[in-house]
Amino acid sequence: MSTSSVVLIGVAVVLVLGLLFIATTAARRDRTTAEAALSRETRRRDRRNPLLEEAEEETAQPVTGRQVERAAALARRGEGTALVTAPPPAPPAVPTYLDEETLGVTRRQFLNRGIVALMSSGLAAFGAAMLGFLWPNLAAGGFGSKIKAGKLDDILSQIATKREPVYVPEGRFYIQPYPKDAVAKASKIYSGAVLEGMQNGVVALYQKCVHLGCRVPWCSSSQWFECPCHGSKYSRVGEKKGGPAPRGLDRFGVSLDGGQVVVDTKQVILGPPIGTDTTGQGLEGPHCA
Repeated sequence: MSTSSVVLIGVAVVLVLGLLFIATTAARRDRTTAEAALSRETRRRDRRNPLLEEAEEETAQPVTGRQVERAAALARRGEGTALVTAPPPAPPAVPTYLDEETLGVTRRQFLNRGIVALMSSGLAAFGAAMLGFLWPNLAAGGFGSKIKAGKLDDILSQIATKREPVYVPEGRFYIQPYPKDAVAKASKIYSGAVLEGMQNGVVALYQKCVHLGCRVPWCSSSQWFECPCHGSKYSRVGEKKGGPAPRGLDRFGVSLDGGQVVVDTKQVILGPPIGTDTTGQGLEGPHCA
């Protein structure tokens, strides 16, 4: 082997060893920096200062993680006698469970609850309005209460003059006179407040046809009640005369209070059966229906 080759090999070996030395030194420096190791001079001054040791014992400050790492590094190199131990960890805190309602409301929950609240309030308002519409206003004297139709003498005079019944729209009934000579015959069929009204000379007839519920108008020519829906016909006092109706017109109880005709619309009294004819009134003119 020539001299030049030996020199080249030696130079290469020296370069490799230098690179290894540099890498090892850098790694050691990094490790020492990470472990926060003190220099020899600093450690020597600390060992020579007894006041520092007494102050550390008196203060008894809590050991940090950096001090633990430094003590471990010294112990590995044989430069320390005891390993600093970290204080025991504190016991874990007991978790306090909060109600899910107090943790917060998401946007989806807010929208859902808002929609439910609006629908509930809307339905409640609609239900209250329907109840107010359907519930009879008894204080105002509407249908379903006792209604004062007027003085008996005035009603009978008006009927005789116009030859038509008195219609009371708030009570949905007609008032017709009842002949005194027919009361004895009526007492065998009618009873209660209906018969009492007949004895006082009037009868209150419900406007609804007993066949299918149409409103039955008065026919001036025939002097009967004639239903335009299916042709049911009733006499002046509401007794059936023809058509598909299963009975006479339903009616209300009538009483007198100081000469005032009082009609009780709280109870609808069924009309008389087919074939009832207490007044004997016949057809007085052409039919309207």
